Amino acid sequence: MADISRFRFINHLRANPTTHVRHLRKGRLVHDGPGQAFWFRPLNSALSEIPIDDREQPLLFHGRTVDFQDVAVQATVTYRVTDPALAAARIDFGIDPDHGHWRSTPLEQLGGLMTELAQQAAVDLLARMSLTQALSEGSAALRDQVGSGLREDERLTGMGIGIVDVRVVAVRAESDVERALQTPTREMVQQAADKATYERRAMAVERERAIAENELQNQIELARREEQLVLQKGQNERQRAVEAAAAGQIQTEAQAGRQRMLSQAEADAKRVLGAAEAEAEKALLAAYQDLDQATILALAIKQGALPEIGTLNVTPDLLTPLLSRLTNGAAQ
Repeated sequence: MADISRFRFINHLRANPTTHVRHLRKGRLVHDGPGQAFWFRPLNSALSEIPIDDREQPLLFHGRTVDFQDVAVQATVTYRVTDPALAAARIDFGIDPDHGHWRSTPLEQLGGLMTELAQQAAVDLLARMSLTQALSEGSAALRDQVGSGLREDERLTGMGIGIVDVRVVAVRAESDVERALQTPTREMVQQAADKATYERRAMAVERERAIAENELQNQIELARREEQLVLQKGQNERQRAVEAAAAGQIQTEAQAGRQRMLSQAEADAKRVLGAAEAEAEKALLAAYQDLDQATILALAIKQGALPEIGTLNVTPDLLTPLLSRLTNGAAQ
């Protein structure tokens, strides 16, 4: 809004660059343009302040489709005042010369008019569309329809209003109808999700089966290798036993051979020794054969072959031969 300063009987106005100010003094145009700054007398002045910047007007209205379904349309219209003089002549943009406030609500009036015009254009289009078409294709069609309808409307052009842009934010059906329309898509998405879940589970089962089969194959391979190892160990043990038996047999045969050789040598030695002893005994016996009993007895006593004599009994049978021999010897 314009800034107005009061000094006794005269006031000063300073406007913004985005507002167009028209100053009429006694019905004659004195100041006209944006960003004005001037002195004026409140008693003989009429002031109008028209915004010339871009303004946005939100729109929310309802329409009915060809299949009798209620549709809510949310849109935004961007507009500006292209002819401030024409707008000031058609709409009351007058401001209080003491405070600078609008005397009425020109922007609300303009917004209401714009909403009605946009709604009329949108309702005419929705009446020719089904609910499915309105929800799927309605945004672009409504944007074009509302934009062209507002730009070509003579009431807006006659007020010096230009439409800059039209944006349709949303086209919504009633909540229960919208949920009903969303059900097939939700079911399809749920089916796709279930399918993906089943495929993931099937893949997981297949992977688990492959892992189990791989583990089973590993166990079979380990069992086969263990069997080969046991067979190889058995063969090695048998071979070791055979080799040990063969070595033992060879050792036993060698030991037996050595034993036989030793026994034979000992036997031969004993035979030779026995033969020698027998020959010696034979020669000794042959030497003793011609000796008389007394000589043999004397030799036996000399060699210590007789046992120890504890008590000696001299009988006449023993002394008679001895005395006889002594006698014969003395006689000779």
